[in-house]
Amino acid sequence: MPTHTRIRMFNTKATYPNQSLDNDLCQAVRAGNTVYVRGQVGTDFEGRLVGLGDPAAQANQAMKNVEQLLEEAGSDLSHIVKTTTYITDPRFREPVYRVVGQWLKGVFPISTGLVVAGLAQPEWLMEIDVIAVIPEEEGAA
Repeated sequence: MPTHTRIRMFNTKATYPNQSLDNDLCQAVRAGNTVYVRGQVGTDFEGRLVGLGDPAAQANQAMKNVEQLLEEAGSDLSHIVKTTTYITDPRFREPVYRVVGQWLKGVFPISTGLVVAGLAQPEWLMEIDVIAVIPEEEGAA
């Protein structure tokens, strides 16, 4: 019996044709009752960038992706315990955090934020990864 489930597996050769990579990855992993979500950016699952030059729009798309991946793993946004947010310019902090905060209102996760020199694609202005749990069933022993 597998100890984890890989969600939305892909190969970087197809995902990043502009790079010479050939890595097998997935968007999320469910390990026991924990869900680890790969860094999400302003790109939908078909590879289309949403919000060119707009960090808030990219954050909104990234959170849509996070929500969908958590649901596919059997969890939801309310069960996020940690976020790590990467921005490429300190001026993006307020617009990105405002959007993420709207998605996570009332959740109270722990959070780490970083300003980085760049992300995997130059048009990406922000990235967020999350760790969430899957709550135990009521009455389960």
